[in-house]
Amino acid sequence: MKRLFSILVIAAVMVLGAGNLYAANNVNTLPETIVNFVQDDEAAAAADEVEEESLGFHQELKKRFIEGGPAFMGIVLLCLILGLAVAIERIIFLNLSTTNTRKLAQEVEDALNNGGVDAAKEVCRNTKGPVASIYYQGLDRADESIDAAEKAVVAYGGVQMGQLEKNVSWVSLFIAIAPMLGFMGTVIGMITAFDRIEAAGDMQPSLVAGGIKVALLTTVFGLIVAIILQIFYNYIIAKIDSIVNDMEDASITLIDMLVAYKNKKRI
Repeated sequence: MKRLFSILVIAAVMVLGAGNLYAANNVNTLPETIVNFVQDDEAAAAADEVEEESLGFHQELKKRFIEGGPAFMGIVLLCLILGLAVAIERIIFLNLSTTNTRKLAQEVEDALNNGGVDAAKEVCRNTKGPVASIYYQGLDRADESIDAAEKAVVAYGGVQMGQLEKNVSWVSLFIAIAPMLGFMGTVIGMITAFDRIEAAGDMQPSLVAGGIKVALLTTVFGLIVAIILQIFYNYIIAKIDSIVNDMEDASITLIDMLVAYKNKKRI
């Protein structure tokens, strides 16, 4: 769309220049040097407009970032980098921790019925994820009693939940800090603007425009960082909730399997 608009602008300028030249040649109201000057001025304006239209999103973002000042903008950028690093690490960990609980439960049940507890534990050793670890802890206490197995499953489930939620609080911290830093930059920019007014002794727009601009830019970038990290944070929380639900369902399924296995051995 920008390229199309630029082409239309150039075409319009060329048509307008040609029209002016045609009128000058036929009516002889303007000297040739004046017509050429008008055409050159219009061509330069059109080139500037095309250059401005061709300025991409990244260049515009870089320009605004520099205008916001290196002090607070650098800290806000650091919050974004650190928050994204923690978020990406958690997303990778959570995706690797996701397992097909139904398939795992079926494999453990088949191994338990055919080869006993040791065979079921071997299946859990060869499977990654917190659900397999919980299964292993429950099977490891299966020879004692059902209550002991259930307590082991519950206790180790809490440990696995802590591993899933590790470092997530840092993401929420950066979500809170980024807009705060933006607002702090806003306040400082306003103070700078009023200092200039006080020093000049006059209320001129040019004195306060720079400070207010910097203030608004820091706020905007702080909010952008918070929005980006909030999206990642919500995805992480949803992923953790999904895995925890699978862990709870798997725990109930394991206890039922152990009860059925012990009843089968008694018979």
